Amino acid sequence: MAGRGTEEAPATVGGYELRELLGGRPPSTSVWRAVRLSTGAPAAVKQVRLAGLPGRLRDSLDCELRFLAAVSHPNIVRLLDVIQTQGCIYLVMELCEGGDLASYIERTGRVEERVARNFMRQIGAGLQVLRRHHLVHRDLKPENILLSCPGSDAVLKISDFGLSRVLRPGEYADTACGTRLYMAPEVMLFQKYDDKVDLWSIGAILFELLNGYPPFHGRSNFQMLQSINRTSSLPFSSLVTRSLHPDSVDVCTRLLCTNPVKRMSLQEFINHGFLRP
Repeated sequence: MAGRGTEEAPATVGGYELRELLGGRPPSTSVWRAVRLSTGAPAAVKQVRLAGLPGRLRDSLDCELRFLAAVSHPNIVRLLDVIQTQGCIYLVMELCEGGDLASYIERTGRVEERVARNFMRQIGAGLQVLRRHHLVHRDLKPENILLSCPGSDAVLKISDFGLSRVLRPGEYADTACGTRLYMAPEVMLFQKYDDKVDLWSIGAILFELLNGYPPFHGRSNFQMLQSINRTSSLPFSSLVTRSLHPDSVDVCTRLLCTNPVKRMSLQEFINHGFLRP
């Protein structure tokens, strides 16, 4: 199969032909471009190898399967089928031809404010679905936001719930996980946290959309925390700031608040002036 590299996968799984390796988290997870043999319809197949999978990741996989099987929403990637073999579980999902938001930002650089608003409305709508199921994603980042087509009119879909877990009101988690550039400081500090960690992540994504680069940088959690704590205000480009509505700066500032108690809630984000037409 072209594009597979050194990854090992069967040529076909449950009526789908696996054609091209798209990504994943080797060695446990690979994502393939696939085609349904009976119809020729395209799909994405997430292959999860069960051998050696830590218990907490198996719990997250079960959580992902339950959630995706229970929802149907335009801003959540759609699960089409689940196939289990002796050593793997395959999640067959809709294929998003626009790739991911990270690739989009890499192609276009910073986006116009109206485009960022449209994208964040959709991410907010998807996040509301997660909250109704008491689910915290814990790894929201541009790579996990898929686009239905390549342009700015794409439908955005939250994907990859491999680190997600259920947190009911009043409950907290303490497992450090996620991607450093988009990880809330309380996670890096090994403190207990709640669903506000996802709000920090979408704040970092919004900042990147508006500026073309993430708000904070560091090769380690310690360096990231230094980057977060050394600035009294967000590092917006001066050229960008002059062209932004004050609501854009305000929503970023309130999302990227280091104190999770004072950080904007999802409902406050949805109701913020930045998202209004």
